[in-house]
Amino acid sequence: MPKPYPAEFRRDVVAVARKHEAPLAQIAKDFGISEATLHNWLKKADIEDGSSPGVTEKEAAELREAKKRIRLLEQENEILRRAAAFFARELPPK
Repeated sequence: MPKPYPAEFRRDVVAVARKHEAPLAQIAKDFGISEATLHNWLKKADIEDGSSPGVTEKEAAELREAKKRIRLLEQENEILRRAAAFFARELPPK
């Protein structure tokens, strides 16, 4: 997998592309990236700016963290459920 471009480079390319001073194909060629890559960067920039619907990077990170926390809590709950069942069988009746 190729090394990702630095965020500053992506921002600069998107800023140039948004000026509409040249065709996107020419801008992509000038910066040494593919036209599809430039389209993807523009789409992500529109989402981050709020001009297009979608999930921002911040929201995606929060969602990943929340899912990770939920998975951990479910595992802890399963351990406690099994422990309770084990001790319920092991204790003599009163």
